[in-house]
Amino acid sequence: MDPYKLWTLLCLLGLSLPGLISVNGRLTRVDSDNRPSCADGQPISKTRITTADRVMALRIWFRNPVGDGKRIDAYIVPSEDAHQSEYVAAYDKRRAFISGFKGTRGTAVVTTNQAALWTDGRYFLEAESILDCSWILQRMGNPGVVDIPEWLGKELPSGSRVGASPMLMSAMKWKEMSMQLARYNITLIEVLQDLVDLVWTTTRPEKPNSVINALPLKFAGKSWQDKVQDLRNEMVKQNVAAFIVTSLDEIAWLFNFRAKDVPFNPVAIAYAIVDRQKIRLYLNNPSDKLNYDPTDSETNKKLYEHLNTNRRGRCLRKDDCVEVLNYNAILKDIKELVYNLHRKIWIPEACNYAIYNLIPEDQRFMTLSPVARMKAVKNDVERKGMENAHIKDAVALIDFVQKLEREVKAGEMWTEISAATELSKIRSKQKYNRGLSFDSISGSGPNGAIIHYRANNVTNREITTKDIYLLDSGGQYLDGTTDVTRTFHFGEPTRYERECYTRVLMGAIDLAQQKFIAGTPGYALDALARRHLWNVGLQYMHGTGHGIGAYLSVHEGPSAFSNPPYHLTPLMVGMFLSDEPGFYEAGAFGIRLETILMVQNATTKYRFMNFNFFKFKPITLVPFEPNLIDYSMLSKDQIYWLNNYNKLCEDIIGPELMRQGKNDALNWLQKRTELISSAATITSSLCLFLSVFHFTIF
Repeated sequence: MDPYKLWTLLCLLGLSLPGLISVNGRLTRVDSDNRPSCADGQPISKTRITTADRVMALRIWFRNPVGDGKRIDAYIVPSEDAHQSEYVAAYDKRRAFISGFKGTRGTAVVTTNQAALWTDGRYFLEAESILDCSWILQRMGNPGVVDIPEWLGKELPSGSRVGASPMLMSAMKWKEMSMQLARYNITLIEVLQDLVDLVWTTTRPEKPNSVINALPLKFAGKSWQDKVQDLRNEMVKQNVAAFIVTSLDEIAWLFNFRAKDVPFNPVAIAYAIVDRQKIRLYLNNPSDKLNYDPTDSETNKKLYEHLNTNRRGRCLRKDDCVEVLNYNAILKDIKELVYNLHRKIWIPEACNYAIYNLIPEDQRFMTLSPVARMKAVKNDVERKGMENAHIKDAVALIDFVQKLEREVKAGEMWTEISAATELSKIRSKQKYNRGLSFDSISGSGPNGAIIHYRANNVTNREITTKDIYLLDSGGQYLDGTTDVTRTFHFGEPTRYERECYTRVLMGAIDLAQQKFIAGTPGYALDALARRHLWNVGLQYMHGTGHGIGAYLSVHEGPSAFSNPPYHLTPLMVGMFLSDEPGFYEAGAFGIRLETILMVQNATTKYRFMNFNFFKFKPITLVPFEPNLIDYSMLSKDQIYWLNNYNKLCEDIIGPELMRQGKNDALNWLQKRTELISSAATITSSLCLFLSVFHFTIF
């Protein structure tokens, strides 16, 4: 019987199953200290999603989930898919289904009488407003918040069993979780048939099945054959017989193709195995995908032609041919690989536990993926493409914001949703645009304080001259991926708002202008972006910056300024990262300034022991908000950098605006990139003094 129907029947009969209902046939309400919005007397959130029926249906499957006649006492539902993707297809949003929370990071844990969600600081406000009041919200990083194993150790008796799908959890996370649970005499159990899949039987989206388009060499910069050879060279160095590619963006990059299986991410659901003789690619519906006509106007090859295979995906005495097989054959083929090779098999740290567990320890070699490293360092064509994409993107964003500012000041109606929609339309008109790189974050006033806010018909606010407006958006182009955040105020900001914005800007500048020695990991530079906030007791609860792909994922490893697990990877020439400090005042406003930087070689006054030094080049070329800058707070070096940046924006974006006939946008750009003189800092200081004087007297 369908679990939903069974649960409904039980409710109608007034019956319950042991452990399914916590107190008197009803879900317990969590402590208001944990969930302030659930306290008595608080208005019910209009965005709240009730998932009690789904949770109870899940608990029904606790009885015998692995066929050994034994029940489990809890079940873990991660955000990721079988490829450990940050962004997943609608079909794979299991955690979102069971909890209602749709953020990209979070783990749900359901016991027989409790349900809890762990997420990071980007999503605290969003999760609080969405989770129903039977859910405990575990705010990761906050004082007193324990991790999942410790919480389960307190909730469950010794000898308990906790289930999870080995396909949906990375090997590293599984091993760590299992080890920590063992401290409480709790066992982590492999549940091969995911329990959420058993519950999610209606309203579930179809499995993705998009057309796969070859990416021409003029955008990729290197043939897939050469990339595979580079990978094989790395395999020889490590003395391994094969490498299993599990990350979707790595597969798309390695074979120079793009698809639309995951929203905003031009990837296909796939696995790949590369050994010394053969190359194998695993796809859903391979025979169809090999023979589909391309849907992108920039390519004329079908997939089978691009991969040098025949129409059925078979290699007939061809060198550099990719054999294309059914997606579901991957585990069987890995078993055969283990049996036939008797040598080391290389797997990435991010692979799921199911794949990891198929390979005996003496044949297993696991490190950071070599493909991830190769992909992160863009080749010359990719670097130029990324710069070109950011020029087009700046044109679109500047053209939009000048219109938005003019019309908001004139009293015309603009909302968060209408702004995001209009910007998307303007972006789509730029050459090689292939949509958005993520769902735009368009937040006015207090909504801007929700770090990964998504406007909807319930939360949609008007953009006015009274509030700060945060706009985080990006585009996918055949020649690059963009991600830019700017924060605006079209009226008269408060002194506090200007100070906060300026401190965020100071941190962004300090990071962007820092030179550093080769071998420096991203985390070593993180504090540069935070220190001006820290100096006055302020902080932001997200990473300072992430890597970004070239017509691929907007968040890309292995480089980052602070986000684990990639924060230890040294920065290298050709890497692209975001520089995005922020500050968020709950219930009031949000500020974030995001600029994409490219790592370059630096020239320094001295050359200690002949070490190489690197620097950053900004490739996002959109001016900051002068209305929110207190110039008196900026150092001479910061003003020098800002003047140079503004000149770069005017010199590079100005001619392109002129070429495209966007004269209003050009005028807007020129006003915002005027030279900042010492007089401006004096004026800023005088205004601050007069405002303080006025406040003191009156």
